[in-house]
Amino acid sequence: MPKFHYKAMDSKGREVEGVLDVENESRAIATIKEKGLFPTQVADISGKRAPGGRPGPAGKNAKAGSGGLQTELRMPKFLERLFEGRVKSKHLTLFTRQLATLVDAGLPLLRGLHVLQRQEQHPAMRRAVTGMAESVESGSTFAESMAQHPRVFSLFFVNMVKAGETSGALHTVLSRMAEFLEKSERIKNKVRGAMVYPIVVGCVAVLIVSVLMVVVVPKFDEIFKDLLNGEPMPPLTRAVVGFSKMMMHEGWIALLVVGAAIFLWKLFAKTAGGKVWLDRVKLRMPVFGSLIRRTAIANFSRTLGTLLTGGVPILQALNIVRDVTTNAVLAKSINQIHDSVKEGETIVTPMEASHVFPGMVVSMIQVGEETGALPEMLMKIAATYDDEVDAAVEAMTSLIEPIMIILLAGVVGTIVIAMFLPMIKIITSLSG
Repeated sequence: MPKFHYKAMDSKGREVEGVLDVENESRAIATIKEKGLFPTQVADISGKRAPGGRPGPAGKNAKAGSGGLQTELRMPKFLERLFEGRVKSKHLTLFTRQLATLVDAGLPLLRGLHVLQRQEQHPAMRRAVTGMAESVESGSTFAESMAQHPRVFSLFFVNMVKAGETSGALHTVLSRMAEFLEKSERIKNKVRGAMVYPIVVGCVAVLIVSVLMVVVVPKFDEIFKDLLNGEPMPPLTRAVVGFSKMMMHEGWIALLVVGAAIFLWKLFAKTAGGKVWLDRVKLRMPVFGSLIRRTAIANFSRTLGTLLTGGVPILQALNIVRDVTTNAVLAKSINQIHDSVKEGETIVTPMEASHVFPGMVVSMIQVGEETGALPEMLMKIAATYDDEVDAAVEAMTSLIEPIMIILLAGVVGTIVIAMFLPMIKIITSLSG
């Protein structure tokens, strides 16, 4: 029967190891967990001997080279960082949830970081966890070690952890952060999913129209010139043929104009005034404006509620929410709320004056302030707007689908009709 050498940690964080005679690795892991241990390494050691007479790891967990020397080919560090990519929300969410579970089970923070370091697959995330473990081991706080990796952990995340360490409720804060990240990711996925259909249909429409205008229409133009014997084509046909010639001979000019417009648009969007103007336009868009507003308010309420629940002071929490908010109009309103609270006023007055927050949100926050349950009320607002975002996404999807189909049918139908009008004229003249 195969033998498996394992290393695990008990409930007090002490490392233990041993050997099991079981049929496979899955059974070995299950046996370790039945003993109340948390497995960190399991290796098949059948037929191998470890130093000191104990079987040593073999198979995929051992690295062997010629002559018994252990070798490992590694990519240079700068190439690793070039190809490793950014840490996505799902990796950060999984790390937070796993660390919260380990800390809540009584495992010391440093031990938990070492456990996650061994099993982390994403290169950038593994490097960040390794750096945090080394920083914590050298005496830094967990929040300070997180702050050394700003590309992975946001200011919001660092401040939440700092508040959890100060209050002695780190496992609670990590659990709340995991829930926050999971809900935020769910909302983002819904919005992205709603945008997939119109983007795909739009790309297909552009491709179909380009093929018709560049390949099909010129062929019909040559046929009509031969059959009409100098007679003019119908106005609609002349317009379509003219547009086709423009695409074939002057299309590069249109591409340059579009590229220049996109470049200037991005430059304008990077300016302070331009970003505010564009974000205000987004909030007033006919179909998407309502969805963008609801998503922004849900994120604002959830972020501020999570910070206040974690024990972060309200002025500091407002600063963090302002910095992580992507909509410049909402960020400007949050800054006004911060200044108002700093002067001793309530949150409600500047919030109502900004005309960004709906009346229901202002009323609920006012009730939360008066009853001393502002964090709970903010979380209720976030839950309410999450449901509204779901409904808005479904409504927008059901509205966009027929609109895109009608537009595509209208464009293609116009081209087809334009090509048939001269044929009708030719058939009529031949019949006469």
